[in-house]
Amino acid sequence: MTSPQVTEAPEEGYERGLGSRQVQMIAIGGAIGVGLFLGAGANIAKAGPSLIVMYALAGLIIFFIMRALGELLLYRPVSGSFAEYSREFLGPFFGFFTGWTYWLMWVVTGMAELTAAAIYVHYWFPAIPQWVTALVFLVVLFVANLISVKVFGEIEFWFSMVKVTALIGMIVIGLGVLTFGFSAAGDTATVSNLWEFDGFFPKGVGSSLMTLQGVMFAYLAVELVGVTAGESEDPEKTLPKAINTLPWRIALFYVGALTVILCVVKWTEFAPGVSPFVKAFAVIGIPAGAGIVNFVVLTAALSSCNSGMYSTGRMLRTLADNGEAPRFFSRLSTSKTPALGITVSVAFMGIGVVLNYIVPEKAFGYVTSVATAAGIWTWLMILISHVLYRRGVESGRLRASSFPAPGGSKCSYVAIAFLLFVTGLIAYDADSRVCLYVMAAWAAALAIGWAVLKNRNPQVADPREPQLEKVG
Repeated sequence: MTSPQVTEAPEEGYERGLGSRQVQMIAIGGAIGVGLFLGAGANIAKAGPSLIVMYALAGLIIFFIMRALGELLLYRPVSGSFAEYSREFLGPFFGFFTGWTYWLMWVVTGMAELTAAAIYVHYWFPAIPQWVTALVFLVVLFVANLISVKVFGEIEFWFSMVKVTALIGMIVIGLGVLTFGFSAAGDTATVSNLWEFDGFFPKGVGSSLMTLQGVMFAYLAVELVGVTAGESEDPEKTLPKAINTLPWRIALFYVGALTVILCVVKWTEFAPGVSPFVKAFAVIGIPAGAGIVNFVVLTAALSSCNSGMYSTGRMLRTLADNGEAPRFFSRLSTSKTPALGITVSVAFMGIGVVLNYIVPEKAFGYVTSVATAAGIWTWLMILISHVLYRRGVESGRLRASSFPAPGGSKCSYVAIAFLLFVTGLIAYDADSRVCLYVMAAWAAALAIGWAVLKNRNPQVADPREPQLEKVG
């Protein structure tokens, strides 16, 4: 075995325009989304204060996933990371399936976030139809993504900055209320709110575990930092730093924020469909609190949609480079962006605008569960690829990464078991299992597509050797 070393990032034609500042904020922003700002309300109603433990548990698993991804990224940093590693370690079909499934995840997430953004603007301007707002946001973000990766990175930096500032502000204000007793909530705000109302697990451990599917949706997009590998200025330094800061981001923005909110406001006052942050601001009595949070949640939705446009274009280019998508998707524009891939992806996201026109009250619910199932598949492929990569390193066939995951592949096995458990919870819940039916239909469609592709181009199914020289 040789000493750990990193393979130089291959030049894929992209502009390496994402600096450390932007990659760090993309990583932070990926861990703060609409799932936290809105989804936590329904989960608090189901699980009470025990939701804090569910976010912490899921956050630990997400860290295992990201360290596994980090080891792979420093082994071979490429823009289509998840699909590329699936192709290398599991075979061409899994690379094909993972690439298209990750593309689907971001397309449907883009639809959901456009819908959410339109709903938030409707809060201020009820006379403007939802579909008009959704269309305007779609076009503006589309143009920004076509200009250059630097524009994408800068927009994402400021979107993330708004979310981070708002959450830190909420935590500081909440701690102030608990410590000094000021505001309208001062008389009732106490740490004992975490256990005084029917205990820490008021509806039982089983009910708390059922919230894990919603909690995992809140963490979707945290793996986006892996897609930036091909366009980071210095991936060997920026990617490990972004991944290693994940635990404190989860501890602060998820566990910390929820703990403070549930101390300030007793859990029985939260309800589905209402942001717990809006509720907390209202109880504390901050002027225009609802409007402030509405702006922050709007930012979170636009941030996610912006990320979706970025990642779908890159994933389509990776698929095209491997003969698994039309060849024209591999072309880069003069600004070194996969413009055709972004354009087609945005066209599919435009279905969300149509849904906002036809069924504005149901559009959001139609697509979010599909994104969760697609995200779980992506995470599973990262973990299984990591286990197989570690076997290659231990046998001396592959070079060791400069950023090894702690515990080798043991944590990946734990994370795989956890994700399979969450999938079982989804199947058990009648309301959420519909996404598994959709994924089954998607898998069947991809299997047919793969068969047609192999018939036209048999070489696409040939196993590919890793793009690193053998060791030993």
